[in-house]
Parts: sequence; C-alpha cells; structure tokens
Amino acid sequence: MRCYLQAFLLCLVFTFFSLLYVFNQLASILEDRDDWDLKEQRVPDRRSHDSGHPLRKSPGPAGLRDGEEGLDRKRSASAVKEKRDERSHLAVVACGPRLEETLTMLKSAVFLSRKPLHFYIFAEDDLHDRFRNALDSWPRTVQTKFNFTIYPITFPKENAKEWKKLFKPCASQRLFLPLILKEVDSLLYVDTDIIFLQPVEEIWALLSHFNSSHLAAMAPEHEEPRIGWYNRFARHPYYGKTGINSGVMLMNMTRLREKSFKNDMTTVALKWEEMLMPLLQKYKLNITWGDQDLLNIIFHHNPESLYVFPCQWNYRPDHCIYGSNCQQADEEGVFILHGNRGVYHDDKQPAFRAVYEAIQKYPFGENMETSLLQPLEASLQTTTNTYCGRASHLFTKRLKQSIMSVQQDVTQRR
Repeated sequence: MRCYLQAFLLCLVFTFFSLLYVFNQLASILEDRDDWDLKEQRVPDRRSHDSGHPLRKSPGPAGLRDGEEGLDRKRSASAVKEKRDERSHLAVVACGPRLEETLTMLKSAVFLSRKPLHFYIFAEDDLHDRFRNALDSWPRTVQTKFNFTIYPITFPKENAKEWKKLFKPCASQRLFLPLILKEVDSLLYVDTDIIFLQPVEEIWALLSHFNSSHLAAMAPEHEEPRIGWYNRFARHPYYGKTGINSGVMLMNMTRLREKSFKNDMTTVALKWEEMLMPLLQKYKLNITWGDQDLLNIIFHHNPESLYVFPCQWNYRPDHCIYGSNCQQADEEGVFILHGNRGVYHDDKQPAFRAVYEAIQKYPFGENMETSLLQPLEASLQTTTNTYCGRASHLFTKRLKQSIMSVQQDVTQRR
C-alpha cells in the first residue's frame, strides 16, 4: 500500500511540474509575440522626445521613427510606415552664444515645412534646459509639426579636448554624428547660421538623386576660382577645383558607416571611425577650417562618394560680396541662406542681417505675407548700397513662393 501511495505522490509531483513547464512556455510564446507585434508596428519610445535615448531604425532616407504624442497604436502598420517615411531629420550643433541663432534656424525650418520634422540638437549641458523650454513654449499648433532630441557634446575620450577646440567650439561634432546616431539612416546637418527659405523636405528629396556610390551631398566652397580659398591657399588635398562647404551637409549615414575609404595614410581602406583621428594627426598643422578641411581631404580621395548640389542650397556672402556669382540663384532664387562669418550680427552684410531679423521677429500664427514678407522686402530696400543688397531680390524669390504654399495649405484646412 505504501508503494502505491509513493507512486501516486510522484505522479502528482511530476504532473505539477509538467503543467508549470507548459504554462511557462505558453507565457514565453505570448511575450515573444507581443514583442514582435511592437516591432512590426514600430511603437515609439516616448523618452526620445528630449533625453537623447537611441531611437528605432527604419530603412530608407527617412531614417528613424521617433516618439510622437497621441499615436494611435491601433493604426495599421502600413499607416504608421507611411507617416514615418515622410519625416525629415535635421541635426545641428550649438555651443557658446548660439542659442538664439539656432532657434531662429529651427523656426525657419518649422514654419515653412509642410511635412513633419525631427530635430537632433547637440549642445553644451548648460543649454539643454534653455533649448527645451524655448521649443516647448512655441504654440501647440507649431509643436505638432516637429519632435526633438537633445544630446550632449560627445567626442572620443582620449582626444576630446583636441576635437572640441578644432576650429570653432564643438564644430567638429558633425564628424561623429554617424557614430553617435547609429540608428539613423539619413540626416541633414546644418550650421546654426542657416536660414531656410523653402521647406526642408525640398533638400531632403535630394537623397533620391543619389546614385549607388553617393553617401553625402554638399555645395562647392566657391563658384569663382579667382576668389576661391582652397585653390589659392590650402596646404592639404581638397575636393574638386574649389573645395566644398560643410555648412549644409546631407548624409546617407548607413552608407557612410559601411564604406571603406581610400586615404593617403595607408594603402588599406579605412572605415569612418578608423580614419578620423589619424587624419587629424597628419594634417592638424596644415588645416585652417577644422572639420571642413578634413571632409575636403576625405572626399578628395573618394570623389565618387559625393553628390554636389548647386550654390543656391548654401548661399553665402561670398556669392554676392564682389557681385553675383551663383548662377543657379540668379535663375531660381536662394533656397538656403548661410550667414557665415557672423554677418547676421554685424553691419558688414545688412541684407543677410535683414533676413535673419525678419525670421527672428516673426510671431508664430501671424499672416506671413503681411508680418514677414512685406517688412522684410521693405528692410532689404535699405541695403542696396551693397552688392549683396542689390541681389537681395534673390533672397525673397523662393521665400515668397514658400509662403504662398503655406498660406494655401492654411486656407484649404479652414
């Protein structure tokens, strides 16, 4: 009898553990299925709004799907993908007294763009709260058009001081964006002194013009070799006849991370992260414009990797200071204004300063034609004593078209 009882108890124990195992496996399967469903729907991580957490990767030029308030998780995966693919990704690096200038740039991007944006803001720690507070203070109707993520300034630890002091404070941060934003497929980097005169999605669309070799796009440093800096003074290799300007740089960062680059340091092709420090060590005594010079050296040896877009996508005082020398802008207007050399903040180029101040002072929600365009045109009329002032009608040509498109959208929504 005792033997039967022991056998019965053993059977009960065995049955209990068998059932426990089955339930455990079932729970694991259900959990895996839930995880798969979340990945398929690409439910965003809400922390990405402003904390610098990594975001989910998605293929193609749109790059990432980021956190978005009010996402209906019951929408179909195709609907989520459609919305994700229309977002443009814009990065900027701000150090020192660059807060207001950067906010003006972001403002120009937001109120002209017709498609959603995500901003990647790299800034010194003491600027983080000021950026966050400023962007959160914009009208709710404007905030629905963009998301943002704020990141600290980050350089390789062993050479951080050297990289940070190269040229202007933090400017070389742009070289490390492909290594920091590892989940971003494509990105538009701009300097803080950029003003968009047409929607960001127009330059974002140039990604579709890339051939299979292209991994970045920039404009020439000069159109006229007689006033070019690189072809007259550079003590290092540079791209093409007059070099390239990195103030507006469109990147397919997936390709950039994957490519092995030809170089003049070794016969072996090097990955992006392997190349930067040796390149700096070799040329640091011969470069004047810091990270831009390093980019010129890289694309000198890999010219097939660069897509060159025309000067109206990166229009600087050099294009008008001695008379107009950007033919594409003469024909189509200026698409992106680049106020380098501090011209937004001094009296050397009043036409550039007039555009900057008009954007800065424009109140969100006001009629763009009466509160922005007309005051700007009146201000530009006072600058015709300078060469750039005489070409200032080129500054408003595309802006006028962009404003008309935005106003039409507003009218149609009403």
